[in-house]
Amino acid sequence: MLPTRPARSIPQISSIVRTNTVPAAFDPPPLHPTVINKRRELETNGVPKFSPVSEVAEERPPLPSRPQTIPESTPKIPASSMMKPPPRPIRGGNTGIPATEPIAVDTTMPSQQPKRIASTPTSQFAPPPTRTHARSMTVDQTSDRVPVEFREPPRRLAAAGNTPISSDTSTTVTSSIVQNTVYPDASRINRRPPFAKQGVHEIYTKYDTRKFDVCGEYVCTSGQLTRVWNLHDGELVVSFAHGEGIRATCVAFKPGLNVNQEGSRIWIGNNIGELMEADIATQSLVNKTNIHARHEVIKIFRHYNEMWTLDEGGTLHVWGPDTDGIPSLNTGPHQTYRLVKGHTFSIIVGEELWYATGKEIRIFAPTVDGKNQVQVLMRPLVSDGAGEITSGTVLKTQPGKVYFGHSDGKISIYSQKDFTCLSVLSISTYKINSLAGVGSYIWAAYNTGKVSIYGVSSSPWVVKKDWQAHNDSPALRLIADRASYYRLGRQQVLSLGADNMVRVWDGLLEDDFLEDEMKLMDTQYSTFEDIRVQAMTWNAGASTPSSLRYSESDAAFIQNLLQSSDSPDILVFGFQELVDLEDKTATAKRFFKTKKKDATDQERMSHQYRDWRDFLVRSLDDYMPANHLYHLLHTATLVGLFTCIFVKSTLRDRIRNLSSADVKRGMGGLHGNKGAIVVRFMVDDTSLCFINCHLAAGQSHANSRHNDIAAILDSSILPVENNPTVRIDSYIGGGDGSMILDHELCLLNGDLNYRIDTMSRDTVVYAVKANNLTKLLERDQLLVARRRNPAFRLRAFDEMPIQFAPTYKYDVGTDDYDTSEKKRSPAWCDRLLHRGSGRIQQLDYRRHEVRVSDHRPVTGRFKYTIKTISPKKRTLAWADCQQRFEDLKMKEANEEKLSYLMNVIGYDLATSQGLIQDQPKKSNGNLGQHGKIRDVA
Repeated sequence: MLPTRPARSIPQISSIVRTNTVPAAFDPPPLHPTVINKRRELETNGVPKFSPVSEVAEERPPLPSRPQTIPESTPKIPASSMMKPPPRPIRGGNTGIPATEPIAVDTTMPSQQPKRIASTPTSQFAPPPTRTHARSMTVDQTSDRVPVEFREPPRRLAAAGNTPISSDTSTTVTSSIVQNTVYPDASRINRRPPFAKQGVHEIYTKYDTRKFDVCGEYVCTSGQLTRVWNLHDGELVVSFAHGEGIRATCVAFKPGLNVNQEGSRIWIGNNIGELMEADIATQSLVNKTNIHARHEVIKIFRHYNEMWTLDEGGTLHVWGPDTDGIPSLNTGPHQTYRLVKGHTFSIIVGEELWYATGKEIRIFAPTVDGKNQVQVLMRPLVSDGAGEITSGTVLKTQPGKVYFGHSDGKISIYSQKDFTCLSVLSISTYKINSLAGVGSYIWAAYNTGKVSIYGVSSSPWVVKKDWQAHNDSPALRLIADRASYYRLGRQQVLSLGADNMVRVWDGLLEDDFLEDEMKLMDTQYSTFEDIRVQAMTWNAGASTPSSLRYSESDAAFIQNLLQSSDSPDILVFGFQELVDLEDKTATAKRFFKTKKKDATDQERMSHQYRDWRDFLVRSLDDYMPANHLYHLLHTATLVGLFTCIFVKSTLRDRIRNLSSADVKRGMGGLHGNKGAIVVRFMVDDTSLCFINCHLAAGQSHANSRHNDIAAILDSSILPVENNPTVRIDSYIGGGDGSMILDHELCLLNGDLNYRIDTMSRDTVVYAVKANNLTKLLERDQLLVARRRNPAFRLRAFDEMPIQFAPTYKYDVGTDDYDTSEKKRSPAWCDRLLHRGSGRIQQLDYRRHEVRVSDHRPVTGRFKYTIKTISPKKRTLAWADCQQRFEDLKMKEANEEKLSYLMNVIGYDLATSQGLIQDQPKKSNGNLGQHGKIRDVA
C-alpha cells in the first residue's frame, strides 16, 4: 500500500500581534494650513476643540470587540486515516531541500526562518517609507524615474512586533545590474528536432488551444473545449464543451491522495470566474464553484497538496487539503489574498510566489493558515533595460537563481536569497513566450515558432539546439513534465503552438548526446590527414580572360597566384558578375524570356564561362609543377556566378558524393542575378562544402543581405543522406546533408556587399590612405552584425582578421576609389569565411591588385583536417557511447524521481527513496491509468 499524501505542516506562530494601518513608529501627518486656520477660528469664537476619544470612551457604551480575522491557532488538517503520513519537507525557501537545488541525501533539520509579520491577508500594506528629502522623495524611490543617486532598493518587511528594518541591516537589491551584451555562442548549434522516442510525437487538438498541462501519460488542453489525451497512442480520453461564450482559460492537474492517483483529476478555470473539477476515469464534472465572481481565472498553481487560483482582478485563493488530504472545491478556499492587477506571469519558487506585472516583479508568500505576512518585499523588482516579463523558470543545476524571459528577447537572472538582479542577458531579438528548465539547460519558445535550448554554465551562453517546433505560428508554451520520469520512465517536454499542435520532445536529447560523444571520441576510431586548399573570390565586372592582357600586372595575376600557392590539394575559383548585371536591358531579357531560351544569348553566356574555364585549365597546365597534375572536378554557373574547382590527381579517387545546387535571391527569389552556388563532396569520411555568393547591393540594404544569407543557409537544396551512420560520422549539427551547415568543413566566398556604416565617403577614403583600418572595421556591417545580431547567420562562420584595404569600389583601370557621379564609399565587399570546428586553419588572407574590374580579387590559403574512419573501432566506440547514455539516463532518472516525490508530491526523503526502490520493474516504465501498471510489449 502506498503512503497517503502528507498533510501540509502549519508553522506554529505565537499570538498574533496586530498592527495599525499606520505603524506607531511614524508621526501623524501634518495638518493642512486651511484646517489649522479653521480650528483657530472656532476656538476664537468659543467653540472648543474635539475631545480625544479616550475622554469620551467612558460615557458611551463599549463597542463590540472586533472578531479575529485569523484564529489564534489553526488546527492541523488531518491526513487520511489509511496510514500515518510521512513527514513533510521543512517549509521555507532556503531550508531543507529546495525545489531548485539538486537532491542531497542529508536529513539534518535546519533552523526555522524568522517569522514574518502577521496580518489580515486581504488587507496587508507595507509600512510607508521614511521621508528623507521631503517633497522630492514622495515618488517611489525604486522607480526608474528617480535619479540613480536617490533610488532606494527593495527591502524585506519587518517581523511582527519588531522595529522596522533599517536599510543598513535589511536584505537589499543592488542597483547596479550587469548588462551582458554578448549574445550566446551559436557556432555549434544543432538543428535536429528532438522527437520523443516513445509514444506519439504530436497531437492536433482541432480547436483553438492556448493553455495546457501535462502529468505523465495525460495531457490536458483547454479553450472552448477541454480535452484530455493519452500520450501513449494519442487517443482522446475526455472532452468537455463549455457552452456558448464560455472558454477555459487555465487548467491544472489536481494532487492525488497518493502518488499513483496523480493525474486522475483536473481543475479548470474559465472566463466567467468558475472553477470546475473533472474526473478523467468517469469523464464527468464532479465539482463546480463560482468563487471568483465573474472575474476571469487566469492561472491555477499546484503547490504540494495545495491549489492556488488567481483571477484577473488580482484575487488569489489558496485551497488547502481537506480531511482527505487533498484540496476540494466543496469546502471553499482556506485563505484569500488581494494582489495587484495587471498580471503577466508568475511562478512559485520554493514557498514564494514571484508575481510579474509588466516589467515589475513582486514577491508574495501565501499560506494556508494566513498567519504570515503575504508581501515579502516593500518594493517591486525591476530589471533596467529589459522589456515586459513573459515567462520564467528555475534550474536544478543553478540553485538559488530565478530566470525570467522578456518580450524583447532578454533574460534577467535574480537571486532567490536576497532578490538582487544578478545580470540581464540578450539571447534573441524575438519575443520569448515561454521558458522551461530541463536538466542543466533552459528551453525557450519564441514567436517565430522556434524552440532553442541554451547551456547556461558558461559565459556567454551556448546555443545547444534550435529547431522549428511549430511551422508558421508562434510557440506559445513549454512544460517540462516533472512526473514523466516516475510515471513513464523518460523525460518529456511538451510545447503548444498557435497552430493548435501539442508536440512531445525528448528532454534528455539522446540523439544529440550520442552524436556529441562520437564526435569527441573520433580520435579513437579515425586517422587524420591535413590537405591544403586555396580559394579565390573576385567580382570580375563582366571581364574576360583576354581583358587581362591589356595590363602587364593584370596579365601576371593568375600566374603569380598559382606559382605562389605551393601546389594545394584543392583549388577553388569563385567569380561574380561574369556577365554585365548593370545592363538592365539584358537583365530584363533574361528574366522575362520564355522557357525556350534564345540561342544567341545562351551561346554568349556559355562562351564567357567556357573562356574562363579553359583559361584556368591552361594556366594550371602551364604554371603548376609538372609532377602535380590537377583534374577539373566541377563547374557551376548562375547568371554571373561561376564556380570552378580543381583537385590534385592523388586526391581525385578519394572524392565521392559530389553534388551542386543553387539558390536564387534576385527579384524575390525568382532571378539568379543574386544568390549562391553550392558545391559539396566527401573526401574520405569528411564532408566539404563550398559556397559562392553574390548578395544584395546598396549601402542601406544590410537587412536584405542578412535575409539573403539566411535563405541560402536555410535552404534544403542538396541530396539527403539516408544512412544514419554516415549522418553521425560525416555531418554535424543533427543534419542530413541537405543544408550547408550540415557539413563539417565549409568555405564561403563571394561579393557579400557589406559596407561601412555611419561614415562619409571622404572620411573612409582618408582613413584608408592613413592606413587606419581599425576605425573602419569597427563599422563594417558584417562585423557589427556578428557582434550585435544574434539572428545573423554568419555568426556561425569565422574570418581571419582583415589587414588589407577595402576592395570596392575602384575606377576601372586605376587605383582610385569611385569618382563617378554616385561616388560610392569604399567597403570590404569581397570576403572569405570558414566554419570547421577547429579543423580549418586559415594561413593567409590577402587582396591582389588587378585593375580590370571595380573590385579587387581576394584569396586565402587554408589547411583542412580530413578523417578516415575504421569501422571496427567505430563499432566499439558506438557501444561505449550508448553505455554512457544509459548511465546518464539512470542517474537523471533517480534524481528526477526523487525531486518529483519530494518537491512536487511532498514526501520526505526516506519515503521517497522507498517508493523509488519499490517501484515495479516495467518494460518501458509506463504507468497505467490511476496507478495501475500497464504492461507494454
